Amino acid sequence: MPKKRLHQNQNTSKRQIIGIIGGSGFGDFGPLKCLDDQNVVPSRQRIETPYGYAEDILVGVLTGASSSENESSPIIVFMPRHGHEHRLPPHKINYRANIWALKSLGVTNIIAINAVGGIGKNCPPGAIVIPDQLIDYSYGREHTYADQLTDDINHIDFGQPYEHKTRSWLLAGAKRLGLAVEAEGCYACTQGPRLETAAEIQRLKRDGNTLVGMTAMPEAALAKELDLAYASVCIVANWAAGLSSEPISLADIHQVLDQTTDTVKSLLVDVLSDM
Repeated sequence: MPKKRLHQNQNTSKRQIIGIIGGSGFGDFGPLKCLDDQNVVPSRQRIETPYGYAEDILVGVLTGASSSENESSPIIVFMPRHGHEHRLPPHKINYRANIWALKSLGVTNIIAINAVGGIGKNCPPGAIVIPDQLIDYSYGREHTYADQLTDDINHIDFGQPYEHKTRSWLLAGAKRLGLAVEAEGCYACTQGPRLETAAEIQRLKRDGNTLVGMTAMPEAALAKELDLAYASVCIVANWAAGLSSEPISLADIHQVLDQTTDTVKSLLVDVLSDM
């Protein structure tokens, strides 16, 4: 298991440490400042793990908090899944290094941000969904730490891939802010980086999926193997293939993400402040 931890002192030893994994359109998390209470943006860290390096990690606390509040507010570890410059396609992300690095820094809960396509009728572009289930259609990815069976990691119970309490925090935060969010959904994780065919989307729909994305797996399973509570906030960027009369446009996807990102940041700030 990971051994490295954030340097503990009287100001950090009692704080919860929360990981935020940013997806497409969410490569930065602006409301962070250094742990020493200066209004300075944290520097990006590169963490070495047994599985390679995890890059561009920011560690800090929420801006706007006073010194006394900082002593009890959670420490935030922000990791851009695709890298700070968004260069890593979904199948090339080093998921094992990323999750291991978060564990090594003392993270206990992970909130993942995922840009997805909408399949379900309640998941149109611009919708925010807190999924409760997923189906993995990806392949060829390093999807486990169990390269050989041990007493530590064997056959994990993955019946509930998204942790209930962390999901409840997100749903409660949305309620406080008056945000309309979908409280459940099934995420289909495809291989990418190409988008799906219309026939593939019909298959996913028949399987019971309401969302389609490319990054939830093996991320969620690796978090489970390391006993990290994992939940997701999905931003629906477009209707999936064949579900709209208009072709899928990357320009339209980026426009929806730009319009929704600030709302998701507000939700995260509310949830993290309440914790």
